[in-house]
Amino acid sequence: MNPLIDTVLFDLDGTLLPMSTERFTEVYFKLLAEKAAPYGYEPRALTAAVWKGTKAMMQNDGSMKNDRRFWQVFAGELGERVLEMRPVFDRFYAEEFHGAKAATGENPLAKRAVEGLKAKGYQVVLATNPLFPAVGVATRLSWIGLSPGDFQEVTSYENYSYCKPNPRYFLEVLEKTGKSPQTCLVVGNDAAEDAAAAQKAGIPCYLITDCLENPQSLDITRYPQGSFQDFMKYAELE
Repeated sequence: MNPLIDTVLFDLDGTLLPMSTERFTEVYFKLLAEKAAPYGYEPRALTAAVWKGTKAMMQNDGSMKNDRRFWQVFAGELGERVLEMRPVFDRFYAEEFHGAKAATGENPLAKRAVEGLKAKGYQVVLATNPLFPAVGVATRLSWIGLSPGDFQEVTSYENYSYCKPNPRYFLEVLEKTGKSPQTCLVVGNDAAEDAAAAQKAGIPCYLITDCLENPQSLDITRYPQGSFQDFMKYAELE
């Protein structure tokens, strides 16, 4: 890696944690609908409201945190009573959400990469798209043997006001960590949300190809890329 780099920003879904986004989303929404059903929420209406809230977060303009934006839109779809469901949703992400692990893969290299980089003096940030509450991020990290405490910074919907692919998301990470673009490296699997967005923020990117996402067929030849195993060699971790 470039000797200027002292901080690595890891994406989670599809990068540290292998997955098919489509399959994972299917299982996740099924579990969420089962949790909400006893409270009187019909699955299709709930799913549509979650998607609308998610879209609102992805279009967030920085005027409020993503969680506030989500719940504002979510309640607009399902009624103000749903705001009382927030503790129920948080329990879901701590408990039933573990069932979605079945839609993900194994990556024993993830923990080795994070620990190896820290041992070499790098700071490590979990730059996951902040669409989930912190408890949901912690649950997904546990599936690969990691926890929020393993990272200098963890992005979640409570503490961030932008989302990928908005490059301002990465600028927000830089602001919170006190880092400059040229001293960071983004490691992600999405051509638009990770590579292109990071590039617009002035941050170099290594593109993980195991679960590559590139629906827009962007030109990715400019980016260093390879499997997670290849990244381990790139970072001189093995």
